[in-house]
Amino acid sequence: MSAIYSMISAVLLFWHSAWDALLGDPHGLSTDWAWVLGIVFLVLTVRVALFPLFLRQVRSQQALQRLQPRFRELQAKHKGDPQSLQRELTELYQQEKVSPFGAFLPMLIQIPIFIGLLHVLRHLNPAISDVATRTLYGWSETQFLDASGAHLFGAPIASTFQSGGAVQLVAGVLILLMVTTTFLTSRMSILKTGWSENPQQRTVQRIMLYGIPLSLLASGPIFPVGVILYWTTQNLFALGQQIWLNRRYPAATALATTTG
Repeated sequence: MSAIYSMISAVLLFWHSAWDALLGDPHGLSTDWAWVLGIVFLVLTVRVALFPLFLRQVRSQQALQRLQPRFRELQAKHKGDPQSLQRELTELYQQEKVSPFGAFLPMLIQIPIFIGLLHVLRHLNPAISDVATRTLYGWSETQFLDASGAHLFGAPIASTFQSGGAVQLVAGVLILLMVTTTFLTSRMSILKTGWSENPQQRTVQRIMLYGIPLSLLASGPIFPVGVILYWTTQNLFALGQQIWLNRRYPAATALATTTG
């Protein structure tokens, strides 16, 4: 993971330096904008890099959509025989060169990036005094001290909801935005393709729609403000991207959009 930590640090430091040079050490509204914009543009960098995978995600969703009639036929044929159903579904996926989990690959790839950012921002702890620790992952001591003291509307970006005070208001609003936008992004994706006829795929859809937002609501209070900002920003970007993709790659057929 050290390579991921160093990569995330390099991208964050690049964008911080760029905004710092462009805006001239910008501060206002109790916010260190160069660091905040550095996190926002870290999101944009990741999303642009992953865009080819998101196109594959759309094509995978469309392929699964086309196979829905075949799914229903196999379910009727093997009703009460889940083992035979799963065997024939696996053969169908192989024949059509479709992965039932291809639609979720971009999110899975983002997990190590998210973990890396969580680690890097937790590392920005003003209480750390050891120079060798401060300068891990390519940071200079000056950059460490500057970032560890950076704020978003008065809340240190390295602090968590549990820190209390003004941090709870900023972190609380961001957590609600993070959970809501996560739900909306998953819902939009599922409504585009409809609920899968494949029980295994349908379970994954339920987890994506309900399980992940609930897990974020529970874990959000332990995330640094900067991490919540990252997640919320990428969700907002994802919503805009999904709207564009839906127009660019409309659903091949109208599917039921009732909840599963």
